[in-house]
Amino acid sequence: MTQWLHMSHMLPFLPDQTINNLYPPTTFPIEVRHFLAEWIESQRWYETHRDTHSCSYSNYAHREDFTLENVEQESQARVLFDQAISTLQTIAQQNSSVVDRMKLMQISKKLVVLDIQNTRQTMHQLQEELNWEKHNCEAFQGDSHTHTHTTRNALRERRPLGKRPSPAQWPRQNDGRNPEEKRFQLLKECVDCLDQCQSRFISRLKLWRWEQHKATIGHPFDDNLNPLQTWCEQLLGVNGKLRQELMLIGEPIPELQERLRQLLQVLIQSSLVVEKQPPQVIKTQSKFSTTVRYLLGEKIAPGKPVVLKAQIINESQARNQGSIPGKCFLSSDTVGELLNNTAILEHNTASKNTCATFRNMSIKKIKRADRKGTESVTEEKFALLFSTEITITGCDTPYRIQMISLPLVVIVHGSQDNNALATIIWDCAFCEPDRVPFVVPEYVPWRMMYSTLNSKFTSEVQTKHHLDKCNQHFLAQKIFDKPDYNGDFSNMMVSWAQFNKEVLPGRMFTFWQWFEGAMELTKKHLKTYWSEKLIFGFIGKQHLHLILKDKPNGTFLLRFSDSEIGGITIAYVSTTDNGGLKIQNIQPFAKRDLEIRSLGDRIRDISEITHLYPNRPKHDVFQKFY
Repeated sequence: MTQWLHMSHMLPFLPDQTINNLYPPTTFPIEVRHFLAEWIESQRWYETHRDTHSCSYSNYAHREDFTLENVEQESQARVLFDQAISTLQTIAQQNSSVVDRMKLMQISKKLVVLDIQNTRQTMHQLQEELNWEKHNCEAFQGDSHTHTHTTRNALRERRPLGKRPSPAQWPRQNDGRNPEEKRFQLLKECVDCLDQCQSRFISRLKLWRWEQHKATIGHPFDDNLNPLQTWCEQLLGVNGKLRQELMLIGEPIPELQERLRQLLQVLIQSSLVVEKQPPQVIKTQSKFSTTVRYLLGEKIAPGKPVVLKAQIINESQARNQGSIPGKCFLSSDTVGELLNNTAILEHNTASKNTCATFRNMSIKKIKRADRKGTESVTEEKFALLFSTEITITGCDTPYRIQMISLPLVVIVHGSQDNNALATIIWDCAFCEPDRVPFVVPEYVPWRMMYSTLNSKFTSEVQTKHHLDKCNQHFLAQKIFDKPDYNGDFSNMMVSWAQFNKEVLPGRMFTFWQWFEGAMELTKKHLKTYWSEKLIFGFIGKQHLHLILKDKPNGTFLLRFSDSEIGGITIAYVSTTDNGGLKIQNIQPFAKRDLEIRSLGDRIRDISEITHLYPNRPKHDVFQKFY
């Protein structure tokens, strides 16, 4: 790679036109030179005929002095071309960068299609030359006395007949195929390659949606759709070129035509994406917004505007939607009334995005299904279905396209918000990819439950300080009601009922309601304290006594209340009447208390506490909060 390293240092100082001349984007992109640097510089070019590397493979077909001698050179060029494509695809599959992987696969598709076009042009040129020969031979035979001298001179001047290839002598590969056979095989290989690349694209798009779903519980998510849009547009372009090549053959090839038609339909119908999801807990009569993006927006045929319609569907309809391709619930059989439920797909020339934004949508009313047993209204899941009819430039028929949002819960009162959120958390955390809407497991291992709680807590509070092992253990003791258990909870199964249906022993609230209260309090009033590790957090009384029992009078720590929702309390060491030590707990401070006076000032006010556990003087630690 020495040559390329040297060249890459020079590139920033070269004019753009010079770079484009060196590395033409359509035939030899600079990315190919970069990724194939090692392969290119490892070839034994000095053993190759000078014309083999002074001309590209595709140029051989167009050289006026093409003779049988060039066939061997053409074969050498073909071998090198195939090796380059194969190496490029291998590098693409092994590349850890999704963007680089996409770019390399797109380039290798493009190069093979270019090869097909060159093969067609070769066949066309050779056929014209054979027609010319046939015409002149017929003229020669028909009027040998009049035209013999003229025709012979013309043929002699243009090219010796002995060197002109006949159909049987058309350039062949090592396997003996003529251009027509090669063209068909290349077309089939190209369709196979397009199929594979489109499958990878759709898998990547599904992964994007999956990551968008997981972002609800705090998982990292890159919402940039531009690379996927570029990939999608290039797939459409390659499909169009291959369909064009099939038409130019002159004879129908039903198998390839049908495959390309199906690939086109799947691509067009898969390119509608809910870029900005609606809220997953929606209160009736309240406004909300959502944005839907079409990745092939620049390819929409001009004419009448494309209007997207939104409907609300229940779980049963969502399942039917998945099982009947192309079916849209554009009927009067609806489960809810949506206001402002249409929007136009609008193209932004600056960003090159085509989006429909529903800005003031509202659920006017909702029709619920019959509930089973103890099922609550906050456990019922709905979704928004977006649909429209679209025509793509170059396609004869319009396509019905549709996409559903992530599941959402509809509530009628703010008091239902917490329980509705629990339904969404469970759904986002524990659903499987490509599930039947909106199926979730009834039980999950504690390790998955804890991972979800930790991820949600840190993302909501916007902190890098995670829940530690002590917090984890106490949360497990709490949800399983095992305050004396000191073993490993990891593989114990947690049920949905334990999470947010059954109240905790001796309390009037569920585990999720209690956990969510502590999370909200931290998010709104204690973020900095938590991030600087000044709050111990979730800890049981047994563990509390264990770590404080040998500490001096005035040692304290901050923990979340286990008897109230959304409270933080101070546990500290104090002296008894007979001179001994005991653990005291101050009445928890709730949101309303901390709005009146901050936690730092309250700590300063309490003279009985002097050192934050394990032994940090409180004024040194909390002075900046006073």
